[in-house]
Amino acid sequence: MVQGLNYFFWLLAIVAFGFELWALFDALRTPAGAYAAADKQNKNLWVILLVVANVVGLGGAVNFLHLLSILPIAAFLVAAIYLADVRPAVQPYRGKRGGSSGGPYGPW
Repeated sequence: MVQGLNYFFWLLAIVAFGFELWALFDALRTPAGAYAAADKQNKNLWVILLVVANVVGLGGAVNFLHLLSILPIAAFLVAAIYLADVRPAVQPYRGKRGGSSGGPYGPW
C-alpha cells in the first residue's frame, strides 16, 4: 500500500515538473515588452523564478527532495501562477503568427 502511494506521489511530481517546464519555455518565448504592456512583473524576474522552480521540481521528480516537502509544492505554485495569471495577460501582446492583423474574431 505504501509503495503504491509513493509511486502516485512520484507520478504527481513528474507531472508537476512538466508544467514547470512548460511555464519556463513559455516565459522564454514571450517578448520582454509584453510583460510591461500587460502590467505584470518583468521577464527577468519570471524567468529567474521559473528556473528555480524547475530545479526544485527536478529535485522532486528524481526523488532528491521529499515529495511532500514545501519546496516542490512552492515550485509548482510559481508555475501555476505564471500559467494561470501571467500567460493569459501577456498572450495578446505576443507576436502574431501568420502575419495577418485582425480583431478578436478574425481578420478585419
